[in-house]
Amino acid sequence: MHVDLLLEALPIMGYGYLGIFIVTGAIIAVVSILKKLTSR
Repeated sequence: MHVDLLLEALPIMGYGYLGIFIVTGAIIAVVSILKKLTSR
């Protein structure tokens, strides 16, 4: 087991997951804003 490679890859994976959560949150925010703007 290459622990040093795992520790080197962890920040990269963290940035990837953070990006996924940010994009998902932005999509949810845009959809809810559009829903409020277009509802009667």
